[in-house]
Amino acid sequence: MKFYLSSYKLGDQADQLRQLTPKAKIGYIANALDFSTADPARRQKTIAKDMAALNELGLATELIDLKDYFAKPEDLKPKLQELGAVFISGGNVYVLRQAMKLSGFDIAIQEIKDSNLDFLYSGYSAACCVLSPDLDPYKIVDDATDTPYRQQPEVILEGLGLIDYIFLPHWDSDHPESADIDREIDYCKRNNLKFKAIRDGDVIVIE
Repeated sequence: MKFYLSSYKLGDQADQLRQLTPKAKIGYIANALDFSTADPARRQKTIAKDMAALNELGLATELIDLKDYFAKPEDLKPKLQELGAVFISGGNVYVLRQAMKLSGFDIAIQEIKDSNLDFLYSGYSAACCVLSPDLDPYKIVDDATDTPYRQQPEVILEGLGLIDYIFLPHWDSDHPESADIDREIDYCKRNNLKFKAIRDGDVIVIE
């Protein structure tokens, strides 16, 4: 499995994102935007812009709502395998993690990784943060108490563990969360947590 991990939006290596996508099609997941106080119009605008950007790369983009799989997680893995790639939006990392658990995405993506399938996991901000082993540092930026799904009333602090460090986006960037990222860096240092802080535009590619 390959990873394209961007601090913000597609980042500065969008051509490489296209090259890494196995089947010229990709599933777009926006459940990190499901937080309780989300503005529906703003959410839809973000989804439309992200999907348009992926389409401009020549990727056939399909919206995948993880809520559709809350009652049937056994259907998600075949769908992911059919697509061969996902691109996941930023938002609230805790909300995204809840949606991944309820839909079975967390188990499916681990099984895909373990099977050494030609699959691309890509996205920005929260999409990358959720791969970290520990979600506790993100409390500084995101609301960890937000539990918008009635099926998951508790916060999940365990990340997917598909990377072995804390992914810190928006560092030293023109982004409203940049100052708080410095606080997250301090938190990681105080607690001896391995981390990588990257600027908006930068991308980490793992092949």
